Amino acid sequence: MHVIALASRKGGAGKTTLASHLAVAAEAAGAGPVALVDTDPQGGLAGWWNARAAATPGWIDPAAGLPAAVTAARAAAYGVLVIDTPPSIAETIAGVIAVCDLVVIPVRPSPNDLRAVGGTIELARRAGKRMVFVVSQATQRARITAEAAIALSQHGTVAPVMIHHRVDFAASMTGGATVGELDPDGRSAGEVRALWAYLLQLLTEDADHAASAARAAE
Repeated sequence: MHVIALASRKGGAGKTTLASHLAVAAEAAGAGPVALVDTDPQGGLAGWWNARAAATPGWIDPAAGLPAAVTAARAAAYGVLVIDTPPSIAETIAGVIAVCDLVVIPVRPSPNDLRAVGGTIELARRAGKRMVFVVSQATQRARITAEAAIALSQHGTVAPVMIHHRVDFAASMTGGATVGELDPDGRSAGEVRALWAYLLQLLTEDADHAASAARAAE
C-alpha cells in the first residue's frame, strides 16, 4: 500500500483539494482501492467525502490513532492511502509524515508561501521521507509561477505538473466531486491525471528500490 501525505504548514495551500482529487484520480487509474484519512480538526476533507455521492474512495477514521488507521487500511487491502493534514499543528504533521511513503507539499506561487515552506521541509527531512513540491493555484504564464518552481527546486524535487487556479476546482469540491468527474476533458482534469501519474512513478521507483535492497540483504 502506498501512503501519501499532503502537508504544508501554510494554510490555504490547497491540501484538501489536492488530496481529494488525487484519491479519485488514483482510483480511476486503477491504483485502488483508495482510502482517505483526515487529520485536520477543521474536517474539510471529511466534509467533502460526506457530500460525495460516489462510493469511492473509501474512508478510514483516525479516531483510534494514525498508526491504527494505517494498519486498518492495510488489513482492508487498500492500494493507496491519502492523508490530509492541518496547516499549523506540527506534531500532527510530523506524525503523519512518519507513517507515509511520500510527502506531497503544495505551494502557492507567492512570496509568503515560499517563505513559509521551510517548516514543512524540515519535518520531512527530519523523518527521512521523500518529498515533492507541487506548485498549486498557479496563474497561467505568470512570471512568479516560474520563479516559484525555480526557488523550490533549490530545496528538492518539484513536480513537472502544476495545478492552475480555476474556478472549477472550488465548484467541484462544493458538491463532493472532482474536476475530472464534472469535466473529464477539461484542462484541470488533465493536470490532476498527469500529477497522479507522476506521483505513482515516484512511489513505484521507491518500492522497487526497497524490494531490491531487501533481496540484496537476504
